[in-house]
Amino acid sequence: MKGFKNANVLINGKIVKTDIGFDKTIKEIGNLSVEELYKVPESAVVVPGFIDEHTHGAAGCDAMDGSTQALKKIATAIASEGTTSFLATTMTQSPENITNALNAVNEYINSNEVEGAEVLGVHLEGPFISPKHIGAQPLEYVAKPSSQTMQGYVTASGNNIKIVSLAPEQEGAEELVKYLCEKGITPSIAHTGAKYNDCEKAVSWGVKSVTHTYNAQTGLHHRDAGVVGSALLMDELACELICDLIHVSVPAIKLVVKNKPEDKVVLITDSMRAKHMPDGESELGGQLVIVKNGEARLVDGTLAGSVLKMNDAIKNVVKNCSVPFETAIKFATENPAKNLGVFDTLGSIEVGKRANFAVIDKETFKVYLTVKNGNVIYKA
Repeated sequence: MKGFKNANVLINGKIVKTDIGFDKTIKEIGNLSVEELYKVPESAVVVPGFIDEHTHGAAGCDAMDGSTQALKKIATAIASEGTTSFLATTMTQSPENITNALNAVNEYINSNEVEGAEVLGVHLEGPFISPKHIGAQPLEYVAKPSSQTMQGYVTASGNNIKIVSLAPEQEGAEELVKYLCEKGITPSIAHTGAKYNDCEKAVSWGVKSVTHTYNAQTGLHHRDAGVVGSALLMDELACELICDLIHVSVPAIKLVVKNKPEDKVVLITDSMRAKHMPDGESELGGQLVIVKNGEARLVDGTLAGSVLKMNDAIKNVVKNCSVPFETAIKFATENPAKNLGVFDTLGSIEVGKRANFAVIDKETFKVYLTVKNGNVIYKA
């Protein structure tokens, strides 16, 4: 049996010295006789593999490229961040382009690729958003919420859509949200001009999360709490956060962490194809993007996703936002697993769960090793 011997391991929110024995799943934890997979440095901790529920791309590739080759490049690149599972995230585009992307994800998942992080499914970001809050999404492809259109997308994906980001104030949203809940898909508030009352209704329909909290949504105002106020007040809502310190400031991150239940903060990268690439020109949904000093912007200055790595997101909340290491890891593992309904198999180190690990330095946040289903998918 493979395993880690006498390693620092994060279990139930605490770092303990122990052994882990596993094949594809975790078999035993304790004092074991295991064939040592990797000698963990004293400064490093074995933690659950990270789950990025919102990433568009990396390494020059995007989920909207509609190819299994692009998905494999993304999966291989983000393994170096300690990420073992992710949602290939689409964007507002033509129905044909979205369908092509969904077909590719379905094909890739069915290929059972051993290398790279696992594609758990799709995060459909748009096209059911507000035309007044598009962010970096192309306006011409914004569509009204439609459960009929959604059925076609679900079929094209092979029933692999896990999250749909939408504007709940748009006509047809209630019917769509209820359809998503019936299918076990997480509805999320996004790219929206929703007021507090709209969010209250959306939660009653079954909405469960807020996509990239603060970004492309109504802010907190003293006469209407908006989406941001709803996110802070309603414990039912999980809050995605892009913690690159560009999309969201340190005080704003602290405000979410202070106000939300500990299991309702979800770190995401919302990364685009420019991640793991040099600065310069890139592309998002047919739009020119300029990447400079860690910022990705459209020509008009609009933020266009990020080039954030997941281990850096964790580092930022620990080093800048006074979040304990153990809690920050939870934001990138257990919490997204719960938001996606996969905590029974992923998101923590427990006997019977998948053998997905990241070995990460507690001080520098360097990733030494990433393991998926018991196989090494990245080694520094």
